[in-house]
Amino acid sequence: MREVTATGQTIEQAVQLALQQLSSTKEEVEIEVIEDGKKGFLGFGAKPAKVFVVKKKTLIEKAYDYLSNIVQSLDETADISYELQEQKEESFVFTIKGEKVALIIGKRGNTLNALQFLVQTFVNRHSKQLIHVVVDAENYRLKRKESLEILAKKTAQSVLKTRKAISLEPMPSFERKIIHHILTDMPNITTKSIGQDPYRQLVIDFKKPIRG
Repeated sequence: MREVTATGQTIEQAVQLALQQLSSTKEEVEIEVIEDGKKGFLGFGAKPAKVFVVKKKTLIEKAYDYLSNIVQSLDETADISYELQEQKEESFVFTIKGEKVALIIGKRGNTLNALQFLVQTFVNRHSKQLIHVVVDAENYRLKRKESLEILAKKTAQSVLKTRKAISLEPMPSFERKIIHHILTDMPNITTKSIGQDPYRQLVIDFKKPIRG
């Protein structure tokens, strides 16, 4: 239930009744007074106060609407679900399904990454605390993570063999972090990012062992 019309002897009583039905606080709702109510005289002419109370949309619901408006222009069949995850930091996770998922994902996830960036920007513009946003489609994020792990290990082996640095294709920071994390403990391998977004690249290089 997102909205309710309630009556009471006073406006305050009507509002409290509406809040109980919506399981909300005053800060979480918008209140419209329909009738002020009248006490009447000697029991005659009394009228109850009436209010219309609507739950305000939460930030994740606003973000959902924002994302839906964009995605619907790409695929009218698209269906978006969302969930709030609270682990190390609060995260909004949006999952897209539809007939044109390949279009929504784009080449190497470029379109999906752009959608995620837009929603991330929207959310943190309206939040006092940093909120992590993930926009996924058909489990692409997991598949991409697995392919990045393979790429990282294969490239690191080439670097160890040739002892020459290799620059990977430009990718967003969260993908570079995946590769960096995978190679952090690999002996004689170091990683660094160069360039400016959106063309920032990860460089995998050979680190000479320190001799005592």
